[in-house]
Amino acid sequence: MPGKTNISILGCGWYGSALGKALIADGMQVKGSTTSAAKMESLAALGIKPYIVNFLPGEEIYNADFFDCDVLCIAIPPKSRSGEGAAFIDKIKGIVSAIKQFEIQNVVFISSTGVYADSNKHVNEETDPQPNTEAGRILFEAETLLYAENSFRTTIIRFAGLIGPARNPGRFFAGKKEIANGDAPVNLIHLDDCIGISKAILAKQAFGYLFNGCSPAHPAKANFYTQTAVDSGFEKPEFIRELKEWKIVESVNVGPILGYQYKVLL
Repeated sequence: MPGKTNISILGCGWYGSALGKALIADGMQVKGSTTSAAKMESLAALGIKPYIVNFLPGEEIYNADFFDCDVLCIAIPPKSRSGEGAAFIDKIKGIVSAIKQFEIQNVVFISSTGVYADSNKHVNEETDPQPNTEAGRILFEAETLLYAENSFRTTIIRFAGLIGPARNPGRFFAGKKEIANGDAPVNLIHLDDCIGISKAILAKQAFGYLFNGCSPAHPAKANFYTQTAVDSGFEKPEFIRELKEWKIVESVNVGPILGYQYKVLL
């Protein structure tokens, strides 16, 4: 990544911590945020310079040094299932204000292919998402807010379902019965490819783009999750072999713009 070695990762969860560790291995300086004082030590152990950062309305905490960076990666989930979804857009607005205040030029926002409705078709970065879930609508609104800003460049990565260390897909449906929509195609991405795409964006300075991060393999849900359960020694799930709502997530940007080849094809 020529001339750019200082990365701040806002949200060092499963993906953010792994990204920080990978970038440090490449010789970059990485700052990382958490909302929990208890996690500061574990981030430091990875070589990430830790900061407490919180943009929950009324509870804003941040350090100017955290925002002294060449690239800010925003990797915080909307947490709509735990009832925090409504505050997410306010958090993003607060982050946008900080980006402008500290004059950060390049931003990467981690979104989800959940912004695309299950519309029974193939979708890519040129598709109008038309989200039909609360989390999807919230993320799409956040994307729109960031893209509307012209004082910095935002690249959005929409990751598919996340698998990898501590997210063994064999566990997801192990032992469950009568699971609906067994013939629907899966849309998943391994952590190794999440990191690979992120590093390619930094290396290519590919800011101002939208990328779908999803394995090009889309086996049927029943086939994939049954096999991964068996491979991991878990009880076989049982699916209803039917095809209801579905989508297949593809990318028209990852190959041409990043030249990236997937490592894990499910």
